[in-house]
Amino acid sequence: MTVVRMCKISHVSRATFYRFSPEAGPEDRDLDLRDEIQRIALEFRFYGRPRITAELGRRGWTVNHKRVGRILREDNLLCLRRRKFVVATTDSNHKLRVYPNLAGAIELTGIDQLWIADITYIRLETEFVYLAVVLDAYSRRVIGWELDRHLEDDLAIAALKMALRRRKPRPGEVTHHSDQGVQYASHDYTGLLQQQGIRISMSRRGNPYDNATCESFMKTLKYEEVYGQQYRDLSDARASIERFIEKVYNSKRLHSSLGYRPPIEFERSLPVPPSFPSQQPQQVTI
Repeated sequence: MTVVRMCKISHVSRATFYRFSPEAGPEDRDLDLRDEIQRIALEFRFYGRPRITAELGRRGWTVNHKRVGRILREDNLLCLRRRKFVVATTDSNHKLRVYPNLAGAIELTGIDQLWIADITYIRLETEFVYLAVVLDAYSRRVIGWELDRHLEDDLAIAALKMALRRRKPRPGEVTHHSDQGVQYASHDYTGLLQQQGIRISMSRRGNPYDNATCESFMKTLKYEEVYGQQYRDLSDARASIERFIEKVYNSKRLHSSLGYRPPIEFERSLPVPPSFPSQQPQQVTI
C-alpha cells in the first residue's frame, strides 16, 4: 500500500506520517515546507495557491508555486467556495437625487482620492443584520464600518463618520462612490459629504461592476469570515467582524493587487505626501 493511500485511510497528512513513522527517512525535502504550509492554511483558511506562495516568501521561503500547489492537493488543503444566498440591501426606487459616475474617470495615484461604500447582510441564528463599509480604493483598506439591525441611512452614516475621523481628508481631496441606494442618496448622507467637501459619485443603475472593489471585499468577508462562523447575536457578530476587518483583512491578509501585501503595510510603504495649507473640513458631530 502506498504512503498516500495509508494517509488517506488514516485521515492524517503525509507530513504527519513522515514526522512520526520510524521507517521514514529523515530526508523528506517537503517536511518542513508542509509544516509551514499547514500553519498558513490554518491561519488563513481561504488562501489559495498564489497567496500561500506569497506568504511563504514573506516568511523566508523560496518555493515554486507549482510545488506549493502539489502539496496543497496532496494534503487536501485546497479551499472550497460556498454558494451565496442573496438578501437585497439596495433600494434604488426613490425620487432622491442620483449623482453621475465620476469614479471611472479617476486615475488613482494615492490614498484618500477615491472612497467606495457598500452595504451587505450578515445572517445570525434568528435574524439578519447589516454591515456598511467604506474602503479606500487605492489601498483596499477598510477605513469605516458599522454593523446594525436596520437598513436606515444612519447605518451608512456611522461608517462614513468613522472614515472621516480616521482619515481627516482635506476639502476637495476625496470622491465618494456608492450605488444609488436610498441610504447613500439620502439628504443626511449627501449633506454630510458636501459639508466635508467630498465629491459624490454613484454607479450606473443595476451595474455592480462600477463598484467592483467593494463587491470584492464583501465576497472576501463572506467566504473568509462569515460562512465559517455561527454568530450568537449582534454583539458576537460585531466582535468577530471587527477582529476580521482590523486584525486580519487590513493588517495581515495579502492582496494580489497590492503586490501581495496587506493594506496597512502597503499604505506605510507609500511616500508621505507634501502638506499644503487648505481649508479644514468642518467638525463631524459624532
